[in-house]
This record gives sequence, structure tokens and C-alpha cells, in this order.
Amino acid sequence: MIEVLNLQKVFRSSVVETWALNDVSFQVADGEFVAIMGPSGCGKSTLLNILGLLDNPTGGSYKLQGMEMSGLDENSRTNIRKGLIGFVFQSFNLIDELNVRENIELPLLYMGMSAAERHRRVGEVMDRMNISHREKHFPGQLSGGQQQRVAIARAVIAEPRLILADEPTGNLDSVNGQDVMNLLSELNQHGTTVVMVTHNRHDASYANRIINLFDGSIVEELPL
Repeated sequence: MIEVLNLQKVFRSSVVETWALNDVSFQVADGEFVAIMGPSGCGKSTLLNILGLLDNPTGGSYKLQGMEMSGLDENSRTNIRKGLIGFVFQSFNLIDELNVRENIELPLLYMGMSAAERHRRVGEVMDRMNISHREKHFPGQLSGGQQQRVAIARAVIAEPRLILADEPTGNLDSVNGQDVMNLLSELNQHGTTVVMVTHNRHDASYANRIINLFDGSIVEELPL
């Protein structure tokens, strides 16, 4: 599904040049669960942003399902993201003014889906995530674990082939963190490809493979 070859990302200012990624190469197979680990500042989130088409690399190649993604303009990247990629963030990224149902429904609105189909899909995914009883609650009325369940529901509502998760348990206690990892593992077992950035060794144990980054370069790949 993912092919990365000699990927580079350089941030330049008038006085300094910072190499966030330096000749990074790896592949992720369809249906695989890969964890990306490394110390703060090593390039993990930069890499995930490029994989999620939120940013372009400075150099190298990034292919998603055989299509070259490097150098695409923002409109093209947005169109590809809509139906193919779901995001789960540490900070949940929910809209405070929208209730649970409305937050989950957003990607389907952007896709122009009919109201009846949106209602059906949202109902199904809320049942799956065990948050149906909270559908009219707002993010501020939910626990951290419930907010992350809503975020995961929103990520999967459009049935993406790829889930990108950036420290998905970072703001959760151990019990809620375990629940979130079980949900991601279940999605993966049903065929969804998952790429996750994490500092947590226990979370990484859910993956098929760990990619370790240091100073913007891959230093080790470990099968699990």
C-alpha cells in the first residue's frame, strides 16, 4: 500500500536548515499494522504528515496504492485524503460546537453523501464504538476515552483503507488507552492498514512491525 523511497524533508529559514527526514525508505503492505517509534524531534510526526498528505516531502518518492503522491498540490492531496485516509490524533481534534453524531458525520458531509446514508453509517459506527448513548453529548461532556472513541469513529466512518494514528493513547489513562489500542487492532484485523506513531512500547506491541527513527533516519526495523 505504501512505498517510501529516499524521502527527505528539509525546513529552511534565512539562517538555518533543518533536516527532519533524511533518505527514509520503507514499505507498508496492505493490511499491515506498523508502529513508528523514536525520541522526540526524530521526525515521526513529520513523516506521518507526509504519509497523510498533509505536507509534501522536499525530495524522494512517496507512493500510495501505486500512485506517486510527492509534489501534489493541496487540492489533489485533499481529494485523495477524503476517501482513502482516516486520522486519529493525540489531541482528539473534535469540534466543540458539534455533538458526537455531528462530529462523526463530518467526513460524510464533505463527500456529499445523502442524509439517509449518513444516518445509517453513523448509527452503525457509534454502536461499534459503544458510544450510541452519547450521541447528543458535546466533546466537553465526554471523558478522554470517550472523546478518542468519537475520534476513531470519525476516522473510520468513510471506510478508509489506511488509518494514521499519532500518539492515539497519549492523553489517556492506561485503561482507556488499552481500549483504544484494542479498537485499532480490531480495525486492522478486519483489513484496515494502520500506521501509528507512538512512544509507548506496549502500544507498539500491537503492531506487526516497528520502525525506529533517530535524527530523521531509520536506524532499525523490528518484526513482531
